[in-house]
Amino acid sequence: MADPNFDVLVVEDDAAINALIGAYIELAGMHPRSALDGHSAVMLVKERVPQLVVLDVMLPDTDGFEVCKELRADPRTHDVPVIMLTALTDDASRQRGLACGANEYLNKPFDPDKLMAVLKRLAADNGGFA
Repeated sequence: MADPNFDVLVVEDDAAINALIGAYIELAGMHPRSALDGHSAVMLVKERVPQLVVLDVMLPDTDGFEVCKELRADPRTHDVPVIMLTALTDDASRQRGLACGANEYLNKPFDPDKLMAVLKRLAADNGGFA
C-alpha cells in the first residue's frame, strides 16, 4: 500500500495536464504537489524535498533537462527518482533525458496504466510502499 505522505512533485506547465497527473498520483495513494515552471519546481524542492518528481521537458522558463541536472547536482535531491513525461518523442531527446539523470522517460500522450505502474515501481524502490 502506498503512503499518502509520499510526496510527488509534478512539474508541468499545462495546468489541466498537471491536475490530471496529480489525480493519477492520488489514485496511486500518494500526495501530489504542483509546479507550473522550472523555477517554481526548484523553489518547492528547496522548501520540501519530494520523494519523486514527474517532470515535463518543455517548460516556459527553463527546460526539464536543466531542472533534472539541478536535482542531480544537489546532494539532498541527487537520489530522488525523476520521471520525464514529455511530448518530445525522438531518440536524441530520450537519450538526453536519461543522460541528465531521469529514471524513466515517458511520452505524451501518456498511457495512464503505464504511468501508474512506473509511479508505483519507483515509489516502492524509494520506500513509498509498506
